[in-house]
Amino acid sequence: MLESTAGMPTIYVVDDEPTVRDALRLLFQSVGMKVVEFDNARAVLAGADELVAGCLITDLRMPLMSGIDLVKALRERGCRLPIVVISGHGDVKLAVRALKAGANDFVEKPFNDQDLLDAVNSALNLPCGVVGSETAGDDMAARIGQITPRELAVLKQIIAGRPNKLIARELDLSPRTVEAHRARVMQKMQAGSIAELVGLALRAGIAPDRDPA
Repeated sequence: MLESTAGMPTIYVVDDEPTVRDALRLLFQSVGMKVVEFDNARAVLAGADELVAGCLITDLRMPLMSGIDLVKALRERGCRLPIVVISGHGDVKLAVRALKAGANDFVEKPFNDQDLLDAVNSALNLPCGVVGSETAGDDMAARIGQITPRELAVLKQIIAGRPNKLIARELDLSPRTVEAHRARVMQKMQAGSIAELVGLALRAGIAPDRDPA
């Protein structure tokens, strides 16, 4: 049985790249957390019954089984462990799928160490048993309340993974106007990146107009 030490949560790192696993292990050990590493998703499922309190961090793109399939499989087995997905630049559509499958957050590569620590701490601090986008607090409701209908339309296009030019064509706007709307939405949602914006929107229950392909 895997056990956490001194009451600290265990961070489960799932990535097929040894250098990434090493970097994440050092990061979380530096703040006093225990780290258990897996080099593929199937190994996690094989030991799923032994996962104790903590947070799982999985890469999105891996051989044998993707991070999305891992999230789905864990949720289907009733696993309520918080899950943070790390994804490469340009993986927004896939990250949206991971969040809809039950991941709690995603952090875009290359990421700042503090951003990842913040994402993990936020996931660990969720109410017991809450997964994915099941809850949004009063603060999130207040942020959403500031968004205009036009900005909401742009936001729904963004979380579908569409580029500015396509959003402009879909909404009959100029690309410059789309950029302005996007900047205001990010400011109102207090998001530091598109990845963070998408995660916030999905956790708040805002869905894309159409599911990403």
